[in-house]
Amino acid sequence: MKWLGILELLALSECLVIIPLMKVKTMRETLRGKNLLTNFLEENTDDRSQNATNDLNISLQPLRNYLDLCYIGNITIGTPPQEIRVVFDTSSSFMWVPAIYCHNPFCRTHDFFKPQLSTTFKFSDQSFNLKYSTGMIVGNLVYDTVRIMNLVNLHQEFGLSVRQSGLDDAIFDGVLGLGYPSLAPKRITPIFDNLKTRGIISQPVFAFYLSTKKETGSVVMFGGVDNSYYKGELKWIPVSRKHYWQIAMDRITMNGVVVGCYHGCQAILSTGTTLLAGPTTLVTIIQKLISAMPFGEEYHVTCSHIRSLPTIIYTINGNDYPVPAAAYIWKGPYSTCISRFRGGTETWNLLETWVLGDAFLRLYFSVYDRGNNRVGLARAV
Repeated sequence: MKWLGILELLALSECLVIIPLMKVKTMRETLRGKNLLTNFLEENTDDRSQNATNDLNISLQPLRNYLDLCYIGNITIGTPPQEIRVVFDTSSSFMWVPAIYCHNPFCRTHDFFKPQLSTTFKFSDQSFNLKYSTGMIVGNLVYDTVRIMNLVNLHQEFGLSVRQSGLDDAIFDGVLGLGYPSLAPKRITPIFDNLKTRGIISQPVFAFYLSTKKETGSVVMFGGVDNSYYKGELKWIPVSRKHYWQIAMDRITMNGVVVGCYHGCQAILSTGTTLLAGPTTLVTIIQKLISAMPFGEEYHVTCSHIRSLPTIIYTINGNDYPVPAAAYIWKGPYSTCISRFRGGTETWNLLETWVLGDAFLRLYFSVYDRGNNRVGLARAV
């Protein structure tokens, strides 16, 4: 998706697999603090020990959180396995990782896949080209064994990038998309669809818990839901379009006044961005209401004013989902406080569309149910 900065599987069919994630910087914030990025990479090259929950069917691994920003987790590719850091992104459906024969600055500073070392690797005769708001990626479509924890796909198609631009300072190596198949290029079958159609998971469901201000705790789980990660009951919302994880939204209010989605609109749940994005004209109104001032492409607020800023409420399917200022303002280094609201969705969708990224999803545990084409939300613990 434009807002990116952000398996034949063999496993027990009743297994609920929980994948470790790590919070990391967006590219803009990475440029502000390269020493922090270097330290994070050096501290996260080792395998993490696995902890068990009370449910014997759940596999849980400790996670790392980096400054309440983008979330990544480790997968492996090839035989023998090679570890790669990826963004688990609900707003894309394609998996790509860098290749060893890529010579861009991005590839020199990231883990890359070495196909010549894998006995199960196969080329295809197709190429791919992806464009993001921050850059582009060009490469070849290939096949190999992909592992997400103990879920193993023996012949997964994915992209092997050979050229990138605009992503040099991203902390992730690649992207693993979890959107609908219609979003994937060249009719590629996404990884989750292989999990679902081959009966590797007991339920065609995955879910995200994104921790807040903690280095550990974030997970993505496949095949079921661990209810210890949320409070109360899940509220189910029908998917309005099977492409992104897109839902209908009723309105957006602040201090009891509607500030967006006046006559109903669409919303996309995206773990690939930390932002709360929408049409530029409406987002500009919100920035003024929270006294955010433009600073380049960003909007800054006075840090001492955060406690007095209003809560914004997203009403979805008749239920209110409050997002307080502490969630929609990011407190960065050097005493900077930055609004997570961002405009621009009108450039790719004529309908009024909002993107609910990690700033929203940290507050609400989210479940993505492909069997019933619905999304579940509940207050995260």
